[in-house]
Amino acid sequence: MTSIHIIVFLPLLAALVAGLGQRFIGAVASKTITTAGLFTASLLSWPIFIGFLNGSETAYVAPVMNWVQSGDLSFDWELRVDALTAVMLVVITTVSALVHLYSWGYMEEDPDQPRFFAYLSLFTFAMLMLVTANNLVQMFFGWEGVGLASYLLIGFWYKKPSANAAAIKAFVVNRVGDLGFMLGIFGVFWLFGTVSIPEILAAAPDKVGSSIGFLGMRVDTMSLLCILLFIGAMGKSAQLGLHTWLPDAMEGPTPVSALIHAATMVTAGVFMVCRLSPLFETSQFALNVVTIVGATTAIFAATVGLVQTDIKRVIAYSTCSQLGYMFFAAGSGAYGAAMFHLFTHAFFKALLFLGAGSVIHAMHHEQDMRYYGGLRKHIPLTFWAMMAGTLAITGVGIVGVGGLAGFYSKDAIIEAAFASNSTYHMYAFTIGVVAALLTSFYSWRLMFLTFFGTPRWAQSEHIQHAIHDHAVHDEPAHESDGHGHAKHAHGEGTGGYHPHESPLSMLIPLGVLTLGAVFAGFAFHGGFIEAETGKAFWANSTLFFNEHLMHAMHEVPLWVKLSSTVAMLTGLVVAYLMYQQSKDAPQRLASAFAPLYRFFLNKWYFDELYNAVFIRPAFWFGRLFWKQGDIGIIDRFGPNGSAAVVSFGSKLAVKMQSGYLYTYALVMLLGLVSAVSWMMVRT
Repeated sequence: MTSIHIIVFLPLLAALVAGLGQRFIGAVASKTITTAGLFTASLLSWPIFIGFLNGSETAYVAPVMNWVQSGDLSFDWELRVDALTAVMLVVITTVSALVHLYSWGYMEEDPDQPRFFAYLSLFTFAMLMLVTANNLVQMFFGWEGVGLASYLLIGFWYKKPSANAAAIKAFVVNRVGDLGFMLGIFGVFWLFGTVSIPEILAAAPDKVGSSIGFLGMRVDTMSLLCILLFIGAMGKSAQLGLHTWLPDAMEGPTPVSALIHAATMVTAGVFMVCRLSPLFETSQFALNVVTIVGATTAIFAATVGLVQTDIKRVIAYSTCSQLGYMFFAAGSGAYGAAMFHLFTHAFFKALLFLGAGSVIHAMHHEQDMRYYGGLRKHIPLTFWAMMAGTLAITGVGIVGVGGLAGFYSKDAIIEAAFASNSTYHMYAFTIGVVAALLTSFYSWRLMFLTFFGTPRWAQSEHIQHAIHDHAVHDEPAHESDGHGHAKHAHGEGTGGYHPHESPLSMLIPLGVLTLGAVFAGFAFHGGFIEAETGKAFWANSTLFFNEHLMHAMHEVPLWVKLSSTVAMLTGLVVAYLMYQQSKDAPQRLASAFAPLYRFFLNKWYFDELYNAVFIRPAFWFGRLFWKQGDIGIIDRFGPNGSAAVVSFGSKLAVKMQSGYLYTYALVMLLGLVSAVSWMMVRT
């Protein structure tokens, strides 16, 4: 057994032990086994990544077992290890290990901790299966495994109707995207006669220019297949149109949000496009679609994030926007930059989500930022961690000198879009700069509302309950809030409540992720986006590395390099003026632009549109088939009708069983007459 086998299957083993054996080993043992398994996998993943980065590792395939042999369809279960896999291994295992450790403190009072930790490890295993796949069927297995695990985690608090609804929504919306992915896989097998990824990518250039019949039309084969595959990516990575599940996924515990949004499910679509990048390179039309969808998603989510008041939803829409950046980078041909932003994003987005969880923990699980304020003095470690995450996501840095993680990766994407020099890519460049400004604004808005200004805790119903508990018991309260979380109340501070810093198990992951948010861009940018080192690094993978584009993006005009920084500073200044200087400015602005404000607040009315176009008609047809079809026809003439006939016949038979001899003689005579009459007619 090699290290890659241990990395992939250790989380599965831990999930099985914790999930099936929880009654025998208890909560502490379940948490210990799953957390230790993920830290072991993470420690084994980093040497693989560093080995590819410095050139000491080469790509290889580790067999697991023979899997399917059916006619022309043949493939084995094997684990592909290359530079692309190595990037995903460190992202997935590192963030997941830290989320496991963080959950020790965050889920401390939850009675179902073993189940929660088992789901976390199962989620991680499914994602590892996806990124190590050497064929499309194995990738789809991991793809669906992640979907199942996300359903279980989003709906973990299954007694909450909103959590169940969010889990179902995520599952159904992803099934729509998965239909496109399945059709893409079927089409690829039909065209290439194999599901092996290396064989498909090697044969792809020979299929350029071919056409296929689809929906009564002749269309370009490669464009059709790439777009079908991309539809699958849109669902998993919450791109515009199939994005509606992502904000509702906040109904799950905050560690789940960090895992889904930073390292696992939402990055699966970006990874798949980069894994199959030589296939996408055969269709400029498909790349243009990826570019447009990615850029539009970036601006859509950024505008919605401007007006959200729930701290987790602001960060959720930020994730959606950042995924848009990754996709339009891929559509521009800058796959290395897309993977680099995926890599850095994992650190600062996990940091922001876990930091938000620490704030929520301190504020008695209040998530509305309007009831925060002045928290930097009470939870200083959380404040500095979230400050690092904010500096990273907004791209703070100095051109020619350096900066935090987002400065390297997001600026590289914007420069690559400009260097691609086409109408679609200029659209992406413009949107990227505007979205950078909006990202800066809503990120600093979050910081100002949460950590600066005067405390507004006394207005919170959650805090008032905590104060009441304290007054009744005359001591800090620690009972459950109904979701398994502990209530914490202290009789100091504004309104009789004193926010508290999180336990060490939650602060250690914040510290580690802070280091990643600050230094990951500086330490690793060469291997991802520099022409020479990047070419050597990605040569050990299936990723298409456009060396010419990498040279061109570093030679763009100075104003292009400065555009993202100017956008970041503009967003910071506007947020400061609105939320620190003129406190009534947001309200006045919302009133002055009420229709636009409502448009953003209602998320461009996508949910309402889908409800009118899809959900209500689906329920109407469902009720029609249920009432008229199932009950009115099938039950009426099927089981109910059969039962009625049998009942009627039995009643007649009962009447004939009178017990009198002359009745039976009459029946026999009638039967004899009938038989003789039938014979006479036949003759």
